[in-house]
Amino acid sequence: MPALQEPLKKTLGGNTAKVLAEHLDLHTVGDLLHHYPRRYAERGELTRLADLPLDEHVTVVAQVSDARVHKFNNGRGQRLEVTLSDGSGRLQLVFFGRSIYHHQKELVPGRRGMFAGKVGTFRNVRQLSHPAYEMLGKDSGADAVEAWANQLIPLYPACSQMESWKISNCLDVVLASMEAAGWGEVVDPLPDALREGRGLLPLPEAFRKVHRPRTKADIEDARQRLKWDEAFVLQVALARRRHADSQLPAVPRKPAAGGLLDAFDARLPFTLTEGQEKVSAEIFDDLATEHPMHRLLQGEVGSGKTMVALRAMLGVVDAGGQAAMLAPTEVLAQQHHRSITEMMGDLAEGGMLGGADQGTKVVLLTGSMGAAARRHALLDLVTGEAGIVVGTHALIEDKVQFHDLGLVVVDEQHRFGVEQRDALRSKGKQPPHLLVMTATPIPRTVAMTVFGDLETSVLDQLPAGRSPIATHVVPARDKPHFLARTWERVREEVEGGHQAYVVCPRIGDEEDTPKARKKTAAQEAEGERRPPLAVLDVAGQLAAGPLAGLRVEVLHGRMQPEAKDDVMRRFAAGEVDVLVATTVIEVGVNVPNSTVMVIMDADRFGVSQLHQLRGRVGRGSAPGLCLLVSEAFEASPARARLGAVAATLDGFELSRIDLEQRREGDVLGQAQSGVRSSLRMLAVIDDEDVIVAAREEAAAVVAADPELERLPELRTALDALLDKEREEFLDKG
Repeated sequence: MPALQEPLKKTLGGNTAKVLAEHLDLHTVGDLLHHYPRRYAERGELTRLADLPLDEHVTVVAQVSDARVHKFNNGRGQRLEVTLSDGSGRLQLVFFGRSIYHHQKELVPGRRGMFAGKVGTFRNVRQLSHPAYEMLGKDSGADAVEAWANQLIPLYPACSQMESWKISNCLDVVLASMEAAGWGEVVDPLPDALREGRGLLPLPEAFRKVHRPRTKADIEDARQRLKWDEAFVLQVALARRRHADSQLPAVPRKPAAGGLLDAFDARLPFTLTEGQEKVSAEIFDDLATEHPMHRLLQGEVGSGKTMVALRAMLGVVDAGGQAAMLAPTEVLAQQHHRSITEMMGDLAEGGMLGGADQGTKVVLLTGSMGAAARRHALLDLVTGEAGIVVGTHALIEDKVQFHDLGLVVVDEQHRFGVEQRDALRSKGKQPPHLLVMTATPIPRTVAMTVFGDLETSVLDQLPAGRSPIATHVVPARDKPHFLARTWERVREEVEGGHQAYVVCPRIGDEEDTPKARKKTAAQEAEGERRPPLAVLDVAGQLAAGPLAGLRVEVLHGRMQPEAKDDVMRRFAAGEVDVLVATTVIEVGVNVPNSTVMVIMDADRFGVSQLHQLRGRVGRGSAPGLCLLVSEAFEASPARARLGAVAATLDGFELSRIDLEQRREGDVLGQAQSGVRSSLRMLAVIDDEDVIVAAREEAAAVVAADPELERLPELRTALDALLDKEREEFLDKG
């Protein structure tokens, strides 16, 4: 869009453009026009001063109620104190130095203005020190004040170097310049038929109304149009990708009757749930097509995702292909390999003495394997002897080759980047089918799912015999006796014949140096947040204190593989009462006798991690208990997050909470979340109706014209949205 791509330097001058670029990442006319107000000061509104957050940069609209000069330092210094009021509270402005008399002339009681600065306190009074400000209705005439009061004032995301009203002034200049040029070169990305059919504003009018609204209806109309821009262009990008995927060849993988899958099913000691049957049918339908499957399997912790994935892998082996399962950690890869071989029995010993006739070989491939075992596994893969391989990132290495890779299963997909998944998929002679599994999608995945990038299957039934998990927050700072009761509960569970996990954020040995200890002591003396609790410290304190006499062991990622395996084997066998561990036990670890989990410093974990961790208990017939120990203050966002986790066991609901708190990240880039979103107006959670409607429109447009040859304006908009990196990201995904 040539008009929107014009550098701001040309319109606003070099100095202003430099500040906008360096501090707000705004470089072009289009960047500034898409820098939307975060809210609007309404007619006659005076912002509630009582609610101002401390230590944050704010912009307020308020009225001067008092302004006085005070002397200090024995009369040698002077300061101007100005009191603002809005009926709910007061805010003090303070100025020092020679300029105070200039400010006193401007800040006349009764006048209103916009004031910006960082909120601090002095003698328990909230104040802004040397704020930037702009008075409203400067001639003090009643007509001018009334004219201002009838306006909706846009308040923009700002910074200390560029206040909201300065951004507003810049927009005045840009809007006037565009009006003078007749908006002639601004290309509208929405096809006329779509825009008119949906009753949406033309783009120039949307820009005018979002930045200079006369009524609330103007704002709503503009926002609806601008949301459609974002949703539709993104949906076209994704629809073109789906269209391109549908043109890729893939080998159909239809299970052979009377083969490995049928033999496996015949031996199952239980009946599959309705959900497992339904999801399996969806997957087998996809595997039978001539185009690659791209499916997300979302299942609650313990809902039987691994069983569904294994049956899909067996079906592919039946059809003459190989299947690879990618796990994020060695502990999980070993656990999967062990559980798969146990479930399959002699069907996992194909070609070996005593193996079943229909069987295949199941191999493990991890980074810590010995050279001989590794060489053997690689040979089994390249010859096709092994139908199934379970591995870590080691599967992605160049030297790993397959005879005929037909299916890639990615477990806990939030641990892997798109590039890693792509590297494994590229090992097939033709693109293999892809199944990604997760219990709690991270924000970007939820976003992409809402955008229709992944076909989604949901397992929401727990197998018979599973028990509910009760989750409670333990406020260790406010109520230390609750923490004491926590260890009593652990002891009660162990005395009842059960076992417990205690999870800590870090290992502990990395800090064990005189220099580190000195630094930590200094941090605590200065009131800084203490370091996260460590496995090695907590295990020692528990064994010598509240859990004395119980069999306490540790497990963490820096232990040797043999040592990790030994601890997990003894814990699974009931020879360990309490396992103090890092998040290495987050996924895949299955010990049905474990009934209680205590998560220390729970506020330092993400929502997804907390949900995954608690899924390690309640896996047997006895009810599970998860205790989230935190020193976060009751009113803090961290405590609110923990409360949300305690309130629901629904993984999708938790992912929505996560998404609302962290935003969706760049839905077309590599960033996961918590960074600047490529969505400025559209919110994935709130605007699903717009996204779904835009998906339908985009699918119709792309089906009729995949290359957008008849819609050059849309093609231009797409090129502006998709830089080279994002285009490659879409291609890989």
